[in-house]
Parts: sequence; C-alpha cells; structure tokens
Amino acid sequence: MTVFDKRILENVTRPVSEARGLPNNFYTDPETYELEQRAVMAATWAGLSFASYVPEIGDAMPITFCGSPLIVARGDDNQVRVFLNACRHRGMILLEEKRKIEGALRCPYHSWCYDLKGRLRATPHVGGPGQNSHKEIKRDELGLIEIRSRVWRDVIFVNMDGKAPEFDDYALTLMDRWKEFEQPMVHGGPDSSFKLNLKTNWKLAVENYCESYHLPWIHPGLNAYSRLEDHYDIVEPNQFSGQGTVVYNPSLSDDGRKLTNFPGLSDKWDTGAEYISFFPNVLFGVHRDHAFAILLESTGPQSTTEHIELYYATEEMCGDAYSDMRVKNAAMWKEIFIEDIGVVEGMQKGRQGNLFDGGKFSPAMDEPTHCFHDWVARRFEAA
Repeated sequence: MTVFDKRILENVTRPVSEARGLPNNFYTDPETYELEQRAVMAATWAGLSFASYVPEIGDAMPITFCGSPLIVARGDDNQVRVFLNACRHRGMILLEEKRKIEGALRCPYHSWCYDLKGRLRATPHVGGPGQNSHKEIKRDELGLIEIRSRVWRDVIFVNMDGKAPEFDDYALTLMDRWKEFEQPMVHGGPDSSFKLNLKTNWKLAVENYCESYHLPWIHPGLNAYSRLEDHYDIVEPNQFSGQGTVVYNPSLSDDGRKLTNFPGLSDKWDTGAEYISFFPNVLFGVHRDHAFAILLESTGPQSTTEHIELYYATEEMCGDAYSDMRVKNAAMWKEIFIEDIGVVEGMQKGRQGNLFDGGKFSPAMDEPTHCFHDWVARRFEAA
C-alpha cells in the first residue's frame, strides 16, 4: 500500500458512520511525511510562528518550515513579513540567530544589504572595486523572496506554494463565527508562554484537541465542572473542527477579583467557550476573559513541539496586579495539556502496529476528528 492508494483514502472520506481513519504510514513513514509537507503544509495556510516573537521594529528571527530556511521580520512600518533566508546573490544564509536589525540585513558573504521590507539596498563592489552598481544588477528586481503571510490572532500564517486563496477568504467562516473577538488582545508576557515536546505525529495532537469524548478519563479535574454533556461539537468541513462548552466559569483568585472581559460580547460567552482546530496546525481557544493559541511545530514524522501563548483583553490584565491570576491560569492550561501527552504518545505507539486499520469513528462523538481526517485525505488526493 502506498499513500497514493485511492481506495484507502476513499475509505477515509466516507461518511463518519462508514469511514476508517488515516492509515499508519500517515503517522510513521518518512516518505509519506515528506509528501505531506508539500500536500498539506505548503499548499495551504499553515501556522509558522507568532508575531509577538518579533514585538519591536527591527526584530528578526530565522525559522525553518517545510524544509525551507525563512526569516520573520518586523519592518519599520510595524508590519511582520516572511522572507526566504537566502541572499539573492549566491544564496548565502542571511540570519543565523534571532536579533535586532540595525539599519539593514547584511549578507555576511559579499555584504549585499536588504531592508526589512525585503528591498535590496546596497551591492558593494558589484561593478568592480569601488563600483557599487552595475547595469545588469537591477536592485528593484533582486529583493528578498517574500513568502505569502498573514497575521491573525497573533499567529503568523504562511502559504509556501503561493497558490492558496487569500487568507481572509480561507478563514472567513471562522472569522465570522468569532467576529465578536475581532478586537485587540494583549499577550500575557513570559508567564503566559510555554512549550511542550511530544513524541507523536502532529496530526494526533490535532485529533485529540478537537474532540471532547476523552474528557471524563483524561481530564477528570476539568470534567468535574465541565462535563461531557456540557460540550458540543463544531464541524466546518474543509476548514476546522472542535468543541465548545456552555459552563465556562473560572475561579483564578481567592479575593473575588476577575479578569476583564473582552468588550461587546453577546450573552453566549457569559458561560461559553470554544476550542477549535484550525487546519492544518493551529489550535485556538476563546473565552470571555482570555484566549490562547497553540502552534504545532512538526519536527518529524513522530515528534511535535507545541508552542502555547495566552492573551488577555487589556494591558491592565498583563500588569503586576494580575500576575498571580495569569500564573494560575497558565498553570491550569499547562496541566490540562500535559494530561494529553500520554494519550497522543500512546496513539503514536499504537500506529507502529502494522495490522491497525486506521480505527473506527463513533458517529455520535468523533465527527470533529473525522472532519480532520477527511480534510487531510482530500489534500493528498488533490496532490
């Protein structure tokens, strides 16, 4: 069986009551993984990093995605852009570590210089000693190669192959669903940022996040007040899936203090919260008083790093007066996400069994997970 076996993929894309899950090689095989980088990650709008990682003008950092060396940089117009990390002269890597760029991004090989809008600004001796220009070197045609990017909810999304629809069209349904949250939010600072390293394929992290079926057994503390029956499924074919709760009611202080709510929210959010896997690799959570984003960095067929960032409604919530509540909130979420590690790593171990057939979905409980499997399978079919 190969990843191109359409009969296998057709079994995945059947209705949830008839479907089977993605086969083992989609979680373990290096060759399938390489195809997935092109068919899934590069061909759509995937999460790359966070804009808050380059908070100030001039901040730039290198990052590798789908095998390509990239630069994320904040220009003097305060816009975050993504470029190929390669000089247009001889392909030399321009940036080796995160730093602030003073003046220009200079190639260490022959000192060609670029601004943080990607424009080529200087070409020393390119026309001979002391001659910094040449009629055949057209600077306006030799800027850094820019990757399509869009920042939404602090996540930097990229489309590597340049062929996806505009991001705002791609994300329109989720943007409309959460239009009440289309407002400024403030990163909680160092105590609201953490990461987890998992010995599992990134897809299993998506699958686990988007369903509530596992709550009673994996998250007994959470399930004690937000029970399985208090949750509902969210399914948007070909875009996202997840779950919501109708009993959100946090207690983060002993003195009655509350975090400030995002302004203008409807009554639904008084006790409601939603958790959505935005395909392929970003997991979002929204609540009346805070939000979070989890970026899944796939580091190999069987390894993933989760980057978790938490946000609040106002600058005041990110000050010293609320530090204890932010710490408690981050610790609560970290505990919940750590509880999931054994599950996603256990499923990865199970995928080593050659006889496993992809699994059977519960039509009542697994529709969000099947939605994701269906999306991945159709991406492979299209490729």
